Amino acid sequence: MASSKNEPATRQEREHLFKILVIGDLGTGKTSFIKRYVHQTFSAHYRATIGVDFALKVLTWDAQTVVRLQLWDIAGQERFGQMTRVYYKEAIGCFIVYDVTRRSTYDSAVKWKEDLDSKVRLSDGRKIPCVLLGNKCDELEKEGKGCNDKDMDAFCREHNFSGWYEVSALNNLHVDEAAHFLVEQVLKATANLSSSERDSEKRSGIVLEPASSDQSDNKCC
Repeated sequence: MASSKNEPATRQEREHLFKILVIGDLGTGKTSFIKRYVHQTFSAHYRATIGVDFALKVLTWDAQTVVRLQLWDIAGQERFGQMTRVYYKEAIGCFIVYDVTRRSTYDSAVKWKEDLDSKVRLSDGRKIPCVLLGNKCDELEKEGKGCNDKDMDAFCREHNFSGWYEVSALNNLHVDEAAHFLVEQVLKATANLSSSERDSEKRSGIVLEPASSDQSDNKCC
C-alpha cells in the first residue's frame, strides 16, 4: 500500500483576508462588541479608542475556506474627519454601531453610512456590505421593549444597509450571528467580482491566493 505521504493533495484551502470597519458614535460599544466577538470577554471599563485599534478573528468557514477578519475599531470622535478616508481604504465590509438607549446615535448612523459610501466602494463600484448594530439591547429587554422590525427593515432599505441586528456585548446576544451574516454578505459580494476585479482585490491584500493544505435567531433586511 502506497504511503499517504506520496499521495497528491486532493483539495486546496482558500483563504480570505477581509478588512472590516467598526464605526459609529462615541460610547456606542464598538470596542465591547469587538472584544466579545474576538475574545469572548466583556468589561465595563474600556477606555475610549483614540484614532484606530485593531483585532483579528480567524474563522474556519467550511472544509476548504478560512476567513481572516481584520477588524478596524475606529474612534467615534473621528466623526467623518479627513482621517476616515485613510482608515476606510480597502475595507470590504462594515458594522455601524449605535446605542439603543440613545436616539442621537441612531440618527448619526445615517451620517456614518453616507460618509462610508462616499469614501469606499468595491472594485466594481458597488457599496461595501454594511450591517447596522443596535448595541445594548439588554437595556431594552429590562424595560420590555425592542425595535420595531418593520420600521428597521424599511430604514435598512432606505439607507442601503445589508441588514440589522439588536446585539448585546454584555450578554453576548446575537454577536456571532451578526458577524456571520456580514461575512456571508462579503463572500457573496466578492464572488460576484469579475476575474480582473478579483485580481485587483488580491493585489490590495483583501483576498489571498489559495494555499495548499499542510449559526440562529437573526434580524436582518
